[in-house]
Order: sequence, then C-alpha cells, then structure tokens
Amino acid sequence: MNVENRALAFRKQLEARTMVADGAMGTMLYNRGIFINRCYDELNLSLPEIVKGIHQGYAKVGAEILETNTFGANRVRLGLYGLSDKLRAINEAGVRLAREAAGTGVYVAGAVGPLGTLIEPLGPTSYDEARALFAEQIQVLVESGVDLLILETFSCLDELREAVAAARSVAGDGMVVIAQVTIDDYGNLRDGTDTATFSRYLDALPADVIGCNCSAGPKVTLETIEEMMKHSSKMMSAMPNAGHPAWVEGRNIYLCSPEYMAQYGRRFLWAGIRIIGGCCGTTPEHIKLLKAEVRSLNPGRHESSIEIEQPQEEKAPAMAPIPVAKKSKLGAKLAAGKFVSFVEILPPRGVDSSREIEGARLCAAAGIDCINVPDGPRASARMSAQMACQLIQRHAGIEAVLHFCCRDRNILGIQSELLGAHAAGIRNLICITGDPPRMGTYPDATAVFDVDSIGLVNIVRNLNQGQDIGGNPMGSQTALLIGVGANPAALNPEEELRRVDWKVRAGAEYIVTQPVFDVDLFMKFLKSVRYTGLPVIAGIWPLVSYRNAEFMVNELRVPVPKELMQRMRKTATAEAAKAEGIEIARMLVRQLRTSIQGIQLSAPFGHYRAALDVFEVVA
Repeated sequence: MNVENRALAFRKQLEARTMVADGAMGTMLYNRGIFINRCYDELNLSLPEIVKGIHQGYAKVGAEILETNTFGANRVRLGLYGLSDKLRAINEAGVRLAREAAGTGVYVAGAVGPLGTLIEPLGPTSYDEARALFAEQIQVLVESGVDLLILETFSCLDELREAVAAARSVAGDGMVVIAQVTIDDYGNLRDGTDTATFSRYLDALPADVIGCNCSAGPKVTLETIEEMMKHSSKMMSAMPNAGHPAWVEGRNIYLCSPEYMAQYGRRFLWAGIRIIGGCCGTTPEHIKLLKAEVRSLNPGRHESSIEIEQPQEEKAPAMAPIPVAKKSKLGAKLAAGKFVSFVEILPPRGVDSSREIEGARLCAAAGIDCINVPDGPRASARMSAQMACQLIQRHAGIEAVLHFCCRDRNILGIQSELLGAHAAGIRNLICITGDPPRMGTYPDATAVFDVDSIGLVNIVRNLNQGQDIGGNPMGSQTALLIGVGANPAALNPEEELRRVDWKVRAGAEYIVTQPVFDVDLFMKFLKSVRYTGLPVIAGIWPLVSYRNAEFMVNELRVPVPKELMQRMRKTATAEAAKAEGIEIARMLVRQLRTSIQGIQLSAPFGHYRAALDVFEVVA
C-alpha cells in the first residue's frame, strides 16, 4: 500500500474508532542506560537496533501507532549537538526503523517537537523562519513514508500554528495532522493561557486532531480534555505522562502504575477521546493495559487488519431472511407482542451439568419461556455456553438463549461456531462483546476482538441471508434470532445510545438490558430507544445481601437507589436479606410490567427458586 493510501486508511480508522498509540521513547532509552546528555534522535543512526527494539516492544503489546524517534530532529535542536548536517539521515532512519517494527498492521507517525528556540516576539526566530524549519523536517518525514504527523509537547501556540501550517503545506490535506500541547497541573499552558482560550485557538488550526501530551498524569489530562471539548468539536487525543517523576537514587522514576493508567484509559474512552497513548514514564506494560481497555470497551472495526478475499465471479444475491416469528418459539412470542420471560443459568464449571439441567426443568415447569446462558461470564473458565444450551434444550425441554461473545474468537471462529449452533438446534442469540480477560481469574489471558458486538450482529445477519462476512454465498442460511445487550445506566449514555442505534442498523431484533434498579433511569432509556420498535427485555436481579448490592454499585457500576440500599442494609439475617431482595425485584417487575415486553431474571449463586419467586408476579 502506497503512502497516500495508507494515510487515507488511517483517516478512515480514526473516524471509526478509538486508536492506541505507543508510549515513551526517551524513558525507554534512558532505562537502557543511555544518558540524557546524548542526542536521542541521533541514536537512529548509531544504535538503530535499540530504537527498533523499543518500537517492536510497543507493537507487540498492541500499539496501533508508532511514533518515530524524531521528536527533536529539527535543524535547531540537532545543531546543539553539531548534527544539523545529519537532519535528513536521522529522520529517514527514524521512519525506517518504526516501519520495520510496525509491519503491515500498525501505522507510523512522524513525531515533531518544538524547535528549542524562542520565536517572535520573545525570541530571534521569526514566524516565517520557524515555519521553514518545521517544513524542512516534515518534508523528510513525509518523503520517507509516514502515515500521519504528530506535532507534540508544544507550549507556545504561535509556534504550534507555524508547525501545523508547515505540515499542511508539505503533506497536503490528505494526511492526518495531530496537534498537541503540554499543560501544567491546572490545565494551563506554560505562559498561563487557560484551557478555554487555547482550545478555541487550536480549534481554528487546520489540524484533524487536537489534544494534550506529556504534562502531568492522566487525571489532569482527562480533566483538561473534557474542558477542551466544550470549546472545540475536533477529535481529541490524550498521551499523558505516567504522573510526575520522583528523583530516586539519581534517577527520575515515574510512579504512575500501568494499572492506574488503564483505569484512566477507560475514562478516556468514556469521554470520547479518539487517540490514547503515553508520554514520559510510560512503558509497553502501560500500553498493554491501555490496549486491553480499548479492546474490551470499544473494540471498533479493524478494517485494515482483516482482509477478506473477494471472488472474481458474480455473487449470488442474498437470501430473504426467515421471519422472526418462524425462527423460534421465542421469536413467535416476540413477534406476537406477548410478554416473555428468561431465567439466567450459568454453564457449569466442570463437566457435570446435572444441577443446571435440573434448574432448567424447574423453570420450564413454572412457565418460563427460555433459559439464558452466558458465555464465559466475568471472564471465567466454564463449559462452553453453546454446549450448555444444547444440553438444556435436549434434557430440560425448554428453549435456550445463547450469549455469544467476541472476546475468544476471530472472525473465522465466529462464523464456524454460529453455523454449528444453528446446526445443533440453537436459534436464539444475544450478541455481546464480552468481559475483558483481566476481570477474571486468568488476567494474563489474551483477547481476540476482531469485531465487537456491532460487527457480530452484522455477521449473524449475513449468515441469516446465506452469506459469509465477505458477502460470499454459502448455499444455505441460518435462522438465528438476533438479540443485543444494552446498559440503561451507562456512564456515557450518549455513547451507549449511539451503539444501540448501530446494533439496530446492523440487524438486531430484540434488546436485553443490564439489571434494572433505578426505574426513572430505565424509563428515560426506554423512551430513547422507543423509535427502534424492538422488544425490550429488562434485566431483573434479586439481591441476596447488602454486600451484593454494594458489589452492584461499586464493581458492576449498576446504580441502586439509596432507598433500596437502605432496605437491604436493614435486614438482620441472610434469609431476611434474600426475602427482601426478592420483594424488591417483584416490586420492580410490577412497576415495569406495562412498559416492557419481557424480563430476564438472574438467579444469583444458582438460587433458581429466587428467580421463580419473582416470576410469580407475571405468571
């Protein structure tokens, strides 16, 4: 792929999803014993294997953007080391090393920092001279084949303006240009310019993305970018330091842990930041955990990393999908507008499914419509959900609803297992992204995430029309009822509703929500999705203790109103707590009954009778 096409491919990726950049280069070189009195940019020539190895370390843990080791490779900064005559060679080598480490699936960004000299009116360098100096370096980076440009760690807005102008004059309008400033602990520039002022200034520049890098740690960066978003509609980037450095035994040590950075990675995503990476003090371990957060919470669509072979012959048209009412008993009831009921039963941890089957029989006898079987809930190792569904349908005489998640399968495995599920008699799905592995007992397990739940719905829709993901005819079709998940209490409700809309457009046929405790919040969500016309099935969880309620609030981020928390807190015994939890769930079902088309009842810790006690309200 030529440079122009790669720049276009990057732009499309950026417009579609959040991307992860690499971390610090200087910190990694310093950690390898290279003293700070060296010209780090020159190491592209004298120690290329070290530089390339650092790039490879970031690519290995999932960085999608590698910045060239050229931050200070302009004529002024190189001149301080007597290296100005090597400007072209250093920049060319910087691009080559990053490209060799990147391979085909990672983009290379040309890194450009401030000139290292004051410009007018405070210094001897004029605006025109500054623009020419930037253009000289950027010209080499562009000619060497970078996919985008990152102008970073600027504290002077006029200097950044000249850098952006130089980038546009050299690279044209096709290449993505990212313009980043560095801020103090209060979100101001070094000269005191406040966030609102510099945000409006940056918004007027011909840059595609604006943001913050270096500076303080992730907290200040997030708070500043959230304020920037009030004054600019541009896409945002965040590449913070790993906190403030501490001087320990003669070395600068950054004390912000990878886990702490990952927590902010999640918050960056919720805020809508498009590029997330690290600056001083960050390492591949920081980027690894940031990447895990991005993949699990907003995997997006990885168009550039998956190539689907297209046959040359004319394709057969898609088959007409089977109507919802004919897909399953559940589909028939939903199509008829009838109220439906699920009970969630987890797959067994071992090979003995007798307890789960007996629970399903109990539910069938009580009049429950379906057994809902999660797929690796909380990233735990259990019997495959598909096999559990088969055993329940075979031995309990009740339809199953298969949770199908993207975490453990690439697009080939997804299609194969969906075809197998249909052949095994499974007709009902809930398409989900899946909990990230680090949530479970095997935090070092890897995740796949070729697609997220939206992409999964697209795949199922294609199979239902007799086509694979590439639109190639299969000769037969599946009849899978497509359910999707939704969180009425999402911390970023606009993003959640946007994803619901994408799922509907992709082919969703019904919606199942996370557990509901806050009725007002749920009704607001219901009003927002009413336009879809899809049946909404509310998640109902009978609390078993006050501690269980705290877990909901603090770990699952499910809001439980204070009055309900108080009711659980006041229970004196375990049995009283379970009874109160059931009564709260029954109350919620009564309040929601006329506004929804079904309920999904959880059976905490395998307490199937608790779920059925709640079901009596609608039986």
